[in-house]
Amino acid sequence: MIRSGEFQFESSVPWEDAGNGVQRQVFGYDENLMLVKAKFVKGGIGAMHSHPHSQVTYVASGVFEMTIGSETKTIRQGDGYYVPPGVVHGCVCREEGMLIDAFSPFREDFVQGDW
Repeated sequence: MIRSGEFQFESSVPWEDAGNGVQRQVFGYDENLMLVKAKFVKGGIGAMHSHPHSQVTYVASGVFEMTIGSETKTIRQGDGYYVPPGVVHGCVCREEGMLIDAFSPFREDFVQGDW
Protein backbone atom coordinates (compact mmCIF):
# COMPACT_ATOMS: atom_id res chain seq x y z
CA MET A 1 0.00 0.00 0.00
CA ILE A 2 1.23 3.48 -0.91
CA ARG A 3 0.70 6.03 1.85
CA SER A 4 2.22 8.65 4.07
CA GLY A 5 2.51 8.42 7.82
CA GLU A 6 -0.54 9.29 9.88
CA PHE A 7 0.78 12.65 11.11
CA GLN A 8 2.58 15.45 9.28
CA PHE A 9 4.04 18.41 11.15
CA GLU A 10 4.65 21.59 9.19
CA SER A 11 8.06 22.07 10.78
CA SER A 12 9.28 18.69 9.55
CA VAL A 13 7.68 18.45 6.08
CA PRO A 14 10.26 19.69 3.57
CA TRP A 15 9.44 22.46 1.12
CA GLU A 16 10.16 21.47 -2.49
CA ASP A 17 10.96 24.02 -5.18
CA ALA A 18 8.27 23.70 -7.86
CA GLY A 19 9.79 26.53 -9.95
CA ASN A 20 8.44 29.91 -11.08
CA GLY A 21 8.23 31.29 -7.52
CA VAL A 22 6.30 28.33 -6.14
CA GLN A 23 7.20 25.89 -3.34
CA ARG A 24 5.16 22.93 -2.14
CA GLN A 25 4.81 20.71 0.91
CA VAL A 26 3.32 17.24 0.43
CA PHE A 27 1.21 16.26 3.42
CA GLY A 28 -0.91 13.12 3.94
CA TYR A 29 -1.71 10.76 1.10
CA ASP A 30 -2.64 7.28 0.06
CA GLU A 31 -3.46 5.88 -3.38
CA ASN A 32 -6.82 7.67 -3.41
CA LEU A 33 -6.15 11.12 -1.93
CA MET A 34 -3.39 13.68 -1.35
CA LEU A 35 -3.09 17.05 0.45
CA VAL A 36 -0.50 19.59 -0.73
CA LYS A 37 0.35 23.17 0.33
CA ALA A 38 1.63 25.48 -2.38
CA LYS A 39 3.36 28.73 -1.36
CA PHE A 40 3.63 31.50 -3.98
CA VAL A 41 5.70 34.68 -4.05
CA LYS A 42 4.05 37.70 -5.68
CA GLY A 43 4.30 37.10 -9.42
CA GLY A 44 4.76 33.35 -8.95
CA ILE A 45 3.29 31.26 -11.74
CA GLY A 46 1.51 27.93 -11.63
CA ALA A 47 2.14 27.12 -15.31
CA MET A 48 -0.80 26.00 -17.44
CA HIS A 49 -1.04 22.21 -17.24
CA SER A 50 -3.45 19.31 -16.94
CA HIS A 51 -3.39 15.99 -15.11
CA PRO A 52 -5.68 12.96 -14.76
CA HIS A 53 -6.55 13.83 -11.14
CA SER A 54 -9.57 15.64 -9.71
CA GLN A 55 -8.36 18.70 -7.78
CA VAL A 56 -10.03 20.93 -5.22
CA THR A 57 -8.18 23.93 -3.83
CA TYR A 58 -8.72 26.34 -0.96
CA VAL A 59 -7.08 29.79 -0.99
CA ALA A 60 -5.48 30.09 2.46
CA SER A 61 -3.99 33.52 1.71
CA GLY A 62 -3.12 35.86 -1.14
CA VAL A 63 -4.74 36.85 -4.43
CA PHE A 64 -4.50 34.73 -7.59
CA GLU A 65 -5.58 35.07 -11.20
CA MET A 66 -6.81 31.51 -11.81
CA THR A 67 -7.58 30.03 -15.22
CA ILE A 68 -9.55 26.80 -15.56
CA GLY A 69 -10.19 25.82 -19.16
CA SER A 70 -11.12 29.05 -20.95
CA GLU A 71 -12.36 30.91 -17.85
CA THR A 72 -10.20 33.22 -15.71
CA LYS A 73 -11.27 34.60 -12.32
CA THR A 74 -9.56 36.49 -9.50
CA ILE A 75 -9.66 34.45 -6.30
CA ARG A 76 -8.74 35.50 -2.76
CA GLN A 77 -8.35 34.16 0.76
CA GLY A 78 -11.39 32.06 1.65
CA ASP A 79 -12.23 31.18 -1.98
CA GLY A 80 -11.80 27.81 -3.64
CA TYR A 81 -12.03 26.01 -6.97
CA TYR A 82 -12.47 22.59 -8.55
CA VAL A 83 -10.55 21.27 -11.58
CA PRO A 84 -11.98 18.21 -13.33
CA PRO A 85 -9.53 15.56 -14.58
CA GLY A 86 -7.78 16.50 -17.81
CA VAL A 87 -8.77 20.19 -17.81
CA VAL A 88 -5.97 22.69 -18.48
CA HIS A 89 -5.46 25.15 -15.62
CA GLY A 90 -2.90 27.49 -14.08
CA CYS A 91 -2.52 30.69 -12.08
CA VAL A 92 -0.55 33.86 -11.51
CA CYS A 93 -0.07 35.06 -7.94
CA ARG A 94 -0.99 38.76 -7.64
CA GLU A 95 -0.36 38.99 -3.85
CA GLU A 96 1.92 36.52 -2.02
CA GLY A 97 -0.16 33.59 -0.88
CA MET A 98 -0.82 29.95 -0.12
CA LEU A 99 -3.05 27.37 -1.81
CA ILE A 100 -4.16 24.12 -0.17
CA ASP A 101 -4.68 21.42 -2.81
CA ALA A 102 -6.40 18.05 -2.54
CA PHE A 103 -5.95 15.53 -5.35
CA SER A 104 -7.75 12.28 -6.11
CA PRO A 105 -6.15 9.93 -6.80
CA PHE A 106 -2.81 10.97 -5.30
CA ARG A 107 -0.12 12.69 -7.42
CA GLU A 108 2.41 9.91 -7.89
CA ASP A 109 4.76 12.45 -9.52
CA PHE A 110 4.93 14.36 -6.21
CA VAL A 111 6.19 11.35 -4.22
CA GLN A 112 8.45 9.47 -6.64
CA GLY A 113 10.70 7.12 -4.72
CA ASP A 114 9.02 7.69 -1.32
CA TRP A 115 7.83 4.09 -1.10
